[in-house]
Amino acid sequence: MYKIAKKDLSALFHLIADSQELYLPVKTAGQTNFAAWTEDAEVDLDTLKTVKSAKDAFFPQSEGLYTVKKEGKKMSVEPQTLKEQDFVVFGMKACDVKGIEVLDNVFLTDPVDTFYAARRDHGTIVAMACHEPEETCFCKVFGVDAAQPASDVAVWTVGEDLFWKALTEKGETLTAAVKELLSDADEAAVEAEKEAIHKIVEKLPYMNLSLEGWNGDALTEKFDSPIWEELYKPCLACGTCTFVCPTCQCYDIKDYTAGNSVSRYRCWDSCMYSDFTMMAHGNNRTSQMQRFRQRFMHKLVYYPANNDGMYSCVGCGRCVEKCPSALNIVKVVKAFQNQGGEK
Repeated sequence: MYKIAKKDLSALFHLIADSQELYLPVKTAGQTNFAAWTEDAEVDLDTLKTVKSAKDAFFPQSEGLYTVKKEGKKMSVEPQTLKEQDFVVFGMKACDVKGIEVLDNVFLTDPVDTFYAARRDHGTIVAMACHEPEETCFCKVFGVDAAQPASDVAVWTVGEDLFWKALTEKGETLTAAVKELLSDADEAAVEAEKEAIHKIVEKLPYMNLSLEGWNGDALTEKFDSPIWEELYKPCLACGTCTFVCPTCQCYDIKDYTAGNSVSRYRCWDSCMYSDFTMMAHGNNRTSQMQRFRQRFMHKLVYYPANNDGMYSCVGCGRCVEKCPSALNIVKVVKAFQNQGGEK
């Protein structure tokens, strides 16, 4: 294990950025999100949760697919180049790293999404343990350890130092590249930090949320429940929950023209929108209740049914914080728990 003083982090970022791209939490106009590092960037490693997760680095909100050009009577197709540059995502939390695992199951299963796969191949994740988890966090419910992020490199904040431990081959490679700035460290301080984090986690209000009755076998029981008819009513269909979620993977494919060329790109979409999956004959989910139900059934039933019991929620709490109508997965689970799931 190694450590580096916080005052030397700027030098660390310089060294990493000399050889590859670097993305980390940056504060802009009072909001902290992951962005490319620059020398004048206001790096913010103290904010527990960025507004959006770091999934942008692997599954961008918008990305080009190919361009069709016309020259006279000839047409050519130019595919978008796959990611070729190595990059580091620094400062992800354990919940967001787990979110990438959820996306892996979607995009790396046959047929493999080559755009996503290229980014995963070239990306190295340096994740930070959560020094002080917040009241909206409930990652433990979904098997995530806030004190031990399962990334390429794990770091812990202890006093004025960041402790650094490589966990994978990618992590070892990055560690070797920046070793001149690291010094040997005793793990005792990190063990004490982990214990302190676990004590905070145990006191959080949502950490004892029960998932009893939610699994891949609960399709009929949960789908047909009348509880949805009451739960969905405050929903504004704004899609905020899906855009801040680290595991949502829905996207749309669109074209735009630039005169003698047409470019195709994909961008994030939301199952909460009335035009989601709209086809020539209409939409399979014609009411907001159906769309609301779809989101949570996917997280808690459909996804675990197809992924060995893994849920498509990581307990980050962003939906708890950001929903303007105070609707979130915690409220859904509690509603079924309090009413027995069927009434």
